[in-house]
Amino acid sequence: MRRRELITLIGGAAIAWPFAARAQQPERVRRIGVLQGGGGADDPDGQVRLAAFVQALQQLGWTDGRNVKIDYRWPAGDAEKTLKYAAELVALAPDVILAVGAANMTPLLQATRTVPIVFVAVADPVGAGYVDSLSRPGGNVTGFMLFDYGLSAKWLELLKQIAPSVTRAAVLRDPAITSGIGQFAVIQSVAQSVGVNVSPVGVHDAGEIERAVAAFARSSNGGLIVTGSTLALVHRELIVSLAARHKLPAVYFQHAFVTGGGLISYGPDPVDQYRRAAGYVDRILKGEKPADLPVQAPTKYELVINLKTAKALGLEVPSSLVAHADEVIE
Repeated sequence: MRRRELITLIGGAAIAWPFAARAQQPERVRRIGVLQGGGGADDPDGQVRLAAFVQALQQLGWTDGRNVKIDYRWPAGDAEKTLKYAAELVALAPDVILAVGAANMTPLLQATRTVPIVFVAVADPVGAGYVDSLSRPGGNVTGFMLFDYGLSAKWLELLKQIAPSVTRAAVLRDPAITSGIGQFAVIQSVAQSVGVNVSPVGVHDAGEIERAVAAFARSSNGGLIVTGSTLALVHRELIVSLAARHKLPAVYFQHAFVTGGGLISYGPDPVDQYRRAAGYVDRILKGEKPADLPVQAPTKYELVINLKTAKALGLEVPSSLVAHADEVIE
């Protein structure tokens, strides 16, 4: 081999080696924290929603264990655990955190004002101070609203429609979050027009719920409205069983109550919110800022009716209501 050819060969190889080394470097692994709402890690509905989130991420090119690591925490409505887990997730220095429910937002924002946060199932992010506005969130937070407060009036209308004899309604809400106060206020504002007296019931713990519902049920013509909150989901089975025990027709904000034996629900599809949240997480991982991503309202609502429960309560569900239902349990 001629000397000039040898030098060229060696030079070419020297140039190629850095490219080969770069090509062999492992793909950077990004980190996502998840502060889940609702029940614990064994909650089947929570598992379904997280599976939808993970699947949507995979469709966008992010696979857990390959180019992203997902850290989960399940406080199950426990305030002390929520504070602890929020701090733990922030300490892991994730690229973005998925926060589920208003109860998880304040602890996270106490822990960080820099780590991007995408929320789902939060009813009033502006009123709660999580974002500056829906169109321009500002700061490190954006996400997907649970619903507009106006939806709360629909629950009272549905209660009267499915149980016309109801003249009293106990409204289960979490007064510790702004959305709990706001939802009750809307229901209260329309109650007189439909001939129903409403009273608030806290959902802080099982004992509080059981005592309040039992006391409410001592008088006739009563019904329940369960507004949106993490604690309502945590106590879902208890609430449904109390409604059945005391023969109280009840309207819920989410279908999980109805598939578990509740009467009727109307609200956004939570699985859809998790899927859409994956899209925002993807955009943040690719460099966009939460401050520039508008908070979005639900696009998919569902009406679910349990005819078995209606029969047990002695209720005849209007055919017009059944016709408009997205799911009917028989």
